[in-house]
Order: sequence, then C-alpha cells, then structure tokens
Amino acid sequence: MWKQIEIRLKPRPRGFHLVTDEIQAQLPELRAIEIGLLHLLLQHTSASLSLNENADPAVRGDFGRWFDRAVPDGAAYFRHVDEGGDDMPAHLKSGLLGCQLSLPIAAGRLRLGTWQGIYLGEHRDHGGARLVIATINGEPRGS
Repeated sequence: MWKQIEIRLKPRPRGFHLVTDEIQAQLPELRAIEIGLLHLLLQHTSASLSLNENADPAVRGDFGRWFDRAVPDGAAYFRHVDEGGDDMPAHLKSGLLGCQLSLPIAAGRLRLGTWQGIYLGEHRDHGGARLVIATINGEPRGS
C-alpha cells in the first residue's frame, strides 16, 4: 500500500516544537498498516524536522538557544539578506538538521523510542504554517 498526504502544521514562533501528536492526528491511515515506513518531507528551507527528546521541554529550549548562538541573526558575513536578518540563519539551521525523516510503522503506530518525538524547528520569527508531505508505504493489517 502506498499513500501520500499533505499535512499542514499550524504556525509557531521561533524555536523547537514537539509535533508528533499533530502529525499523527492528520494520519489516521497509519492505523491500517501492520509494518511499513512513514517518510516526512518538510517543504521549506527555513525550518527543519528532527527526532529527539519528547519529555522534557527544557531540551527544546536548549536546542533553540544553542542554534541561535551558533548561527546568529544578522551576521555581517551573510550576503543572502533580502528576506530579513533571520532568513540566512534559518537556511543554515535547516541544512544542519535536515527537512525529512523516515520512521518505522508497526501494528498501526509509529515505532518511536520511549523518549523520542518529532521536532519542528521553526527558524524564522514569522515562518507561518508549514507543509509536510507524508508518504506511507507498508503492508496492510490483517492481510
């Protein structure tokens, strides 16, 4: 079985946000899969997707502080500045973390580790809603 769905994530402020539940809520098709893969592609170059700590929100705050320090807004050496001082740093952060994930599906659910969750890294001050293309491939349950 192959299925492709467009997911719209609500707008968020700059930072790292746990979006596992929001993504799963828009993918009821997962429940029909016995074993398979979910591929997520974030269709933006100024945000990122990653898999990390899902329990302590301090981890997401630490991610944000580290990345904002490592890649500062408005650095004098950036040449791509037409879209504002946060744009080029957002592209670099997206490039470092990536914009896609492949996740296992088992018995109708994502098979993530106990402490793992999907992060949206919003690297702009006003990034807006973000689009994710979800592609599901797997064997149907009960077949």
